[in-house]
Amino acid sequence: MPVSNVLKSIVAYLRLQLNALSFIILGYIMRRFLRSAMIVFSWFVVPYSRYTNIKVLRRKLPPIRSHLLEIPAVDLAKLIRTRKIKSEEVVEAYIERCKQVNPLINAIVQDRFEEALEEAREIDSVIAMGINSVESMEEHTPLLGIPVTVKESIAVKGLTNQAGRVFKSPQIAKSDAPVVEQIKRYGGIILLVSNTPELCLLWETYNNVTGQTKNPYDLKRTPGGSSGGEAALLASGASLLGLTSDIGGSSRLPAMFSGIWGHKPTPYAVSFRGHHPTSDFPKWGDFFTIAPMTRYAKDLPLLLKCMCDPTGPKLTLEKEISVLGIRFFFMDNDGPSGMMRPLSRDLHAAINRVASDFNAKRVNIRKMKWSLDISLSAMLTMKNIETIYHKTEEGEQPKTVCKETVKYFFGCSDSILPSVIFGHLQNFMKILPNSRHKHLATIIEALKTEFKELLGSDGVFLYPTFPNTAHQHYQIYHKLLEPMYMAIFNTLGLPVTNCMIGLDRRNLPMGIQVVANPGQDHLCLAVAREMERRYGGWVRPPSEDSHGGGGGGGAGSSGGKRG
Repeated sequence: MPVSNVLKSIVAYLRLQLNALSFIILGYIMRRFLRSAMIVFSWFVVPYSRYTNIKVLRRKLPPIRSHLLEIPAVDLAKLIRTRKIKSEEVVEAYIERCKQVNPLINAIVQDRFEEALEEAREIDSVIAMGINSVESMEEHTPLLGIPVTVKESIAVKGLTNQAGRVFKSPQIAKSDAPVVEQIKRYGGIILLVSNTPELCLLWETYNNVTGQTKNPYDLKRTPGGSSGGEAALLASGASLLGLTSDIGGSSRLPAMFSGIWGHKPTPYAVSFRGHHPTSDFPKWGDFFTIAPMTRYAKDLPLLLKCMCDPTGPKLTLEKEISVLGIRFFFMDNDGPSGMMRPLSRDLHAAINRVASDFNAKRVNIRKMKWSLDISLSAMLTMKNIETIYHKTEEGEQPKTVCKETVKYFFGCSDSILPSVIFGHLQNFMKILPNSRHKHLATIIEALKTEFKELLGSDGVFLYPTFPNTAHQHYQIYHKLLEPMYMAIFNTLGLPVTNCMIGLDRRNLPMGIQVVANPGQDHLCLAVAREMERRYGGWVRPPSEDSHGGGGGGGAGSSGGKRG
């Protein structure tokens, strides 16, 4: 071999090694910086959080008195179809409960109670005439007469649809999102739209239009975000089925903090159209989806079936499966990265107890240590995502990142902090070497392959949803790295369910994620139903006539008053 070729090979090898070394060094610097930043943020965030909570009264919700509010949707629908109860009675009970709890939890943006009651009466009239058989109604309108609530970022015709953004005039949806159309076609009755942080850009739920939504288990704590309005209503007994969305755990974290069930479906199984924010980025649907949230695990398959896009991937949700035929694997941390906080003592014990109960095999997927890097790279490099810097009202000048930042810190901005700094994060990603993004993309593909081979068509992976139970309002700002426990599965395009596994020592709900390969959503849902059977599922939040919480039942402890 000529000397020149040898030298070229050596130079190429050295360049490759240098690129690898720079990738590792840059990653290390970014990780140390981010973790240090979270520590510094905590010095300001924690005192501020405690100060703002001084104003929050230690009140509890009114008790649930109607037995109709504690019947799962699958059973309730059957009772309506067979004329054992009327849809009007059910809708009235949920409207009354909404009116009872909303002054405390502040979850409702706009309702359509009168229209919902009229629709319920029409349904009762049609059922009474006996036009359709019970079997026909079960097949074609399985949600007939059941009330459904919807996250305000999802379009419901005639209701506000501005995702928590401040506009001079209300932004009213002119048509239903495809998923809402389907819910109506299957007989569901839309009750209201619920609160979300501005443009769904935060794992807590507050904005400058509707204000702050509170956790039914403790009003001083957050229900999570961005689907916190739905979660708070479901947990407080004011909703039964909810339509939410998920791009970085937006459905799963509120489900965990509120003690209910949230599922992120296989990409494109549910239409993502008719939602704010949106994007025309070709792979937007790889990361973002509209998602079901329910109070009872047994209702998830029913709701997801009614939400599925007829043109999307087919899910075998009717497939009967025993958990005895499912292989279980688990991890209780993000590997050796040290980026995300370790689990609280109660969560660690509960998750390991669940793993033991299901004979899960502990695995060490080393590439999970890159969860933060690959999720941020993949999501923040997407183009044309709707932000406060893009879509504006007619006649308004587009906002600029620097000007809006100055306005925010002088208290003059209409937006909340995440919306303002999102532009800075996007700009920061642009200055990182393109070689880094490409290398992270190869890690994503390698992880997808590893999960595909590990789980196959009969395996699930158990993984923490978040390292602690619901924290006090605003404290997410020093825990901004921890949502990567969830965001990694949006990045990988895997279906995943948050499952309620009991209460911690503070009587706050604990949760765990159940992950499967694409198209295997039925495995997640089968495990969710089994966990509900074993650990009791939803627990009534503390009420005015109860002493303390609902009990500490579940995987982490024993006892408890179950719903």
